[in-house]
Amino acid sequence: MSEKSKDSVTEDLARLFGVTAEELTRLFVLSEEQLMELNEVEFRARMRERCHHTLEIPTYESAYFGTPLPADQTETVEKMLRVWDRRGLSHELVEYRFATTILGYAKKRIAGEPVDLSVHEPKWLTPEEQEVFERVIYQRRTVRQWDLKRYVDDELIDKVLKAGLWGPHGCNLQSIRYMVIREDVEPGLFEGSDVPGGPVHVVVMQDRRCYDANKLMPPFNLLLDCGAATQNIVLAAHAYGLGGCWLTFSDVMRERLIKHYSIPEHYDVVTYVDMGWPDQSPCPIWRCGVEEAVVYRSLPNKKK
Repeated sequence: MSEKSKDSVTEDLARLFGVTAEELTRLFVLSEEQLMELNEVEFRARMRERCHHTLEIPTYESAYFGTPLPADQTETVEKMLRVWDRRGLSHELVEYRFATTILGYAKKRIAGEPVDLSVHEPKWLTPEEQEVFERVIYQRRTVRQWDLKRYVDDELIDKVLKAGLWGPHGCNLQSIRYMVIREDVEPGLFEGSDVPGGPVHVVVMQDRRCYDANKLMPPFNLLLDCGAATQNIVLAAHAYGLGGCWLTFSDVMRERLIKHYSIPEHYDVVTYVDMGWPDQSPCPIWRCGVEEAVVYRSLPNKKK
């Protein structure tokens, strides 16, 4: 890619975000020494974001359309990897493994070689499996009464938490963090909710240091990221036989938790899910139909 075309791309992005090209460069193009000065959380988030935007997307586009990939397309990620090693970070961490995998694909495209991405194709659901998926979606209920005689073990909780981490996340920043609080061990911290508390409280937080890696992130994306994770949590809880109740904090409850656990300022305490073995089967709350919900739909293209 020529310097002129690089400048053109930068100017296009700057217009998109409403900043100058110089400001965009200042925010995203850091020297190795500047990268060394970042805290580890932001650096790892930058590795995820930069690999995603500067290499993953253009490499996949090149592989799909068979177009050339410029020889300098790998420069940003290669710089990040050099800093990774200078910082002494493990090659087993997910950012390193992801970056080196995409880098291998990119080098193939630069050399004009094909990239076979079919190995990553999902195992698509059979019609029978799709019915199970629909059962999870349509039979999930908000549960407010619990079988307190049954213990929810950590292994099962962790499976639910993992599902939350696999929710879509803007710019691959991966800000989601958790607190897992058992009511029988630390009672009373969630008093003030309008429902009886579940035996397990999963607090969903976001590490704002991850968003320092992309200061142009639209503010509402933060809530969307957290909402996507929490939706995965309540669906996974149901799929594994647990009841769940997605709840919001009052200011009093949030401040109580922050004070009790001395939660650092860089963690946003956003929402929480009560979980446990269900002891009720609520009637479904019927939803409006698709016909009512769709306020506009493009007409089919009759020419096709």
